[in-house]
Amino acid sequence: MAFSKQHKGVMQEQYVDWMKKSQAMILVEYSGLDMKGINTIRSKAREAGGEFHVVKNTLLTNVFKAQNIPVDENLLTGSTAVGFAFTDAPAMAKAMTDFVKGNEVFKVKGGYLGTQLMSASQIKALADLPPLPVMRGKLLGMLQAPASQLVRTLVEPARGLAAVIKANSEKAG
Repeated sequence: MAFSKQHKGVMQEQYVDWMKKSQAMILVEYSGLDMKGINTIRSKAREAGGEFHVVKNTLLTNVFKAQNIPVDENLLTGSTAVGFAFTDAPAMAKAMTDFVKGNEVFKVKGGYLGTQLMSASQIKALADLPPLPVMRGKLLGMLQAPASQLVRTLVEPARGLAAVIKANSEKAG
């Protein structure tokens, strides 16, 4: 389908906007995927805090070059769609890789974490990371552990003294 020069400019501006908002971009090949499948992956992308869009390779290549992002020409061949991760990169990677499992015509090509180029295997490794809330919980637990350990250490002598006094009072009584 041919687009006017003005429409191509608008599309490129939209690509730039999505890229600037994204923590990661997952590039996939979707040839042979029907509209129902595309809508399914779009809803999974929204659940992961992002968006999924079919893109034009030449326009996306131009945007990458204009934004000084390294371009792997192998990623931008054939039918290409991009999952833009606006809030949680691992969740978007997981949504894309999970969709691949039940679909032969949908394939992760690679992507970008920020402006860093990633292979399909690196995207899979990103997908294997725990979700953001779990990571935050683990970090909070690690930060709280030394403080709670300090409190226990400070309280323990008083607890021991109280136990000795109680034992003496029971013995005397």
